[in-house]
Amino acid sequence: MLGDELSGDLHTDDTTASDYHLHDCRLYHVNQTRSNTIKADHGSDSRDSGSDLTLRKRNGRIWSTEERVARILTSKALLFGYFIAVILAGSVMLSLEVAWEADGSLRYLDALFTATSAVCVTGLIVVDTSQFSLFGTVVIIVLIQAGGLGIITFGTLYLTRSGGRISLANRRLIKDYYLDSVEYDPKRILRNIVILSFSVELVGAVALTAAFRQAGVPQPVLNGVFHAVSAFANAGFSLFDAGLEGFADSAAVTVPVMALVVVGGIGFVVLSDLHKRSIGRTRVLSLHTRLVLTMSVALVAVSAVVFFVFEGGATLAGMGTRERWLGALFQAVTPRTAGFNTVVQSDLSQPSQIWTMLLMFVGGAPGSIAGGVKVTTIALVLLLAVRRREMHAEIRVGRRKISPTVLNKAGSIVIKSLFLVFSAVLLLSVTENLLAGRNFSFLELTFETISAFCTVGLSLGITAELSDPGRVLVILVMFGGRLGIIAMAMPGAEPVKRRFVDYPEGDVLLG
Repeated sequence: MLGDELSGDLHTDDTTASDYHLHDCRLYHVNQTRSNTIKADHGSDSRDSGSDLTLRKRNGRIWSTEERVARILTSKALLFGYFIAVILAGSVMLSLEVAWEADGSLRYLDALFTATSAVCVTGLIVVDTSQFSLFGTVVIIVLIQAGGLGIITFGTLYLTRSGGRISLANRRLIKDYYLDSVEYDPKRILRNIVILSFSVELVGAVALTAAFRQAGVPQPVLNGVFHAVSAFANAGFSLFDAGLEGFADSAAVTVPVMALVVVGGIGFVVLSDLHKRSIGRTRVLSLHTRLVLTMSVALVAVSAVVFFVFEGGATLAGMGTRERWLGALFQAVTPRTAGFNTVVQSDLSQPSQIWTMLLMFVGGAPGSIAGGVKVTTIALVLLLAVRRREMHAEIRVGRRKISPTVLNKAGSIVIKSLFLVFSAVLLLSVTENLLAGRNFSFLELTFETISAFCTVGLSLGITAELSDPGRVLVILVMFGGRLGIIAMAMPGAEPVKRRFVDYPEGDVLLG
């Protein structure tokens, strides 16, 4: 209603929200007249048509509903175009001879797969990353950074490109998916994000460089920087052929990696809120921060115990108690869309593989670089299933009421994600088992698909064996999983229709 009117039509490129006031249930600027809101004359009241025929004057010109819809479609096209352009540019650079050190040449499809995996911060690979030259390694690092920070930085730059301020509609979009309290200065937003990201990566690079140097790893600086960027971006790329399996008992390596993964996966909203709390700017953490921290700690703690029990006689057998707990904790953290591994995933017991798939699907926090459907989404869906015994009952968390809009959005994200995942599993079974003559199990295909869609990067070892059609499908799944939530966050292209006549309710049996 009025909130939709404000969020959809009011822009603050040259003014603030206080410059507007209501008159006769319409919205006017203090320096404008009623003539700036014009109703199309079709011989009768335009409200009877059931569609919004309002024309609004903005920045000296009149914007029609069709033009506003076109702007929304353009914003989505630019967002997708940015990632497509980065992926294509990266694939071309990775396909160059100077980027490849192994025998022969790298096929363009494999270069495209690697570039997509890097930009979507997934980590699935069809060729070992160690086979790339220094040039190719630097290209991968740049692609990871462009993908990891690209959504937030590109989105903010686009939303503020026409002026120095953010419209109320775009403020709502950013607030819902990126920042807890959006500031009017976009430069400050970007500066805080970039400074925080590079500061965390620098600290992680120093710690990992020291650990790799002590372990006698060649090129410790390159490995330290590469793994720090990959861990913070939750990308999961590694310059070691076996991942981090050779460092399973090294706390000097695994602890910094886990710390980077967790910091990158809880989001800038939570980090900003914690910072404000530490310096006394706020006395109470926001509901979002408390929900993210509670869910994250609970998932990691429970998962560590689960893996310690399930893998005690399997992949963690033969280790001391300390090493077993370290391995279980790492396995509990890495499915949260990081993709690193200290144990071979195909050697995990079946219960552990199923639990890993659940963790991959949940993912990290909103506003973070992590993928998945997000911990807050799962938390609200669980609360909706457990607490809402009656249709009109409220969902309350921490003395706060959750709006039906947020609950509906959470349910929609989960349902759409499950539909896309199982559709991809079906298509992948056709391309691999039916057409290519592979014999992949349903568990292997599901594990691979969830890992791709939730941008994790863990695999049961079938990625390099995929056929060309299967690789193309996984590329599309990675791309869709990375941008799918963001596309749903942006306003819809269909104009909101104001209904004055509604239909009667109908009853449908459930359960």
